[in-house]
Amino acid sequence: MNPILLPSNRPAERFYRGGARISAFRGEEVSAPREPEDWIGSTTTVNGEPELGLTTLPDGRVLRDAVEHDPIAWLGDAHVARWGADTRLLVKLLDAGQRLPVHAHPHNDFAATHLGRAHGKAEAWYILQGGTVHVGLRGDVDASVLADLVTRQDVTALLGLLHEIEVAAGDVVWVPPGELHAIGAGILLLELQQPEDLSILLEWHDFAIDGAALGHLGLGFDLALAAVNRRGRSDAEISTLVSTAPASGSVLPAAADGYFRLDRLPVDGATVIEEGFSVVVVIEGQVEVEGTPRSAGSTLLVPHAAGTLEVQGHGELLVARPPRP
Repeated sequence: MNPILLPSNRPAERFYRGGARISAFRGEEVSAPREPEDWIGSTTTVNGEPELGLTTLPDGRVLRDAVEHDPIAWLGDAHVARWGADTRLLVKLLDAGQRLPVHAHPHNDFAATHLGRAHGKAEAWYILQGGTVHVGLRGDVDASVLADLVTRQDVTALLGLLHEIEVAAGDVVWVPPGELHAIGAGILLLELQQPEDLSILLEWHDFAIDGAALGHLGLGFDLALAAVNRRGRSDAEISTLVSTAPASGSVLPAAADGYFRLDRLPVDGATVIEEGFSVVVVIEGQVEVEGTPRSAGSTLLVPHAAGTLEVQGHGELLVARPPRP
């Protein structure tokens, strides 16, 4: 098995605007106004959809079916022994054509108990083009106060609850399950997340979604907001969530290790991508992977059976992986 070059996989008509930065990064034609996400190596569907969001391989199979048919070749013995054919990973390119709403994602226990899902949704972002992010509460918030702001759709007050942080290319943001957050307009990022599409929306003005009906995942806001972390974060704690990535090696905090891994791999001459299921994104320069030229914007799906890969050239790669079994 060899690395697989993946084209864009952009679900259409998402509820927020964006997509042009993904097109420019990938060297593709300009996208439609609401194609802000490229789902890379996806075995996950858009919430409520039977197939939308799934990655299709060059042979016409969807990745989900291919992995289920031969999980050891795709994921390796140790991974399959622990988790079966579950890839434990979804990777996206995300272009915030507008500021995203204040929202959060449930943790594993909440998702299993109330939604019957195998995962919650932790996520992390590697910033490719910077801007402003809003992450974590500045102080503790009472449940009744938060519920009232959502009911009244007081967007200014909701956003004002959060830390506002400027980020630049090469910064990393870790978003634990339950953490309130919003991505600012103009940001392009690579996102790693658990393989679910579950969002609890606290605001929906100016977004193409009926948040009052859909923002609570069918649970009602009284229950859905129970999944939100209402504890304030100190500046010191925020520094553990938002940081500048090291020049090479692992870039995520240890708290993310149980969910996914991300390595920054500079290439100046020759190096290797270690064996294992991964999504590889060329973010800079021109490289050869196993002798095949790959330019910035290329995304590769790497099965475990591909083994260790030789890389030559000058550039930089991001290598996203599931948690270590």
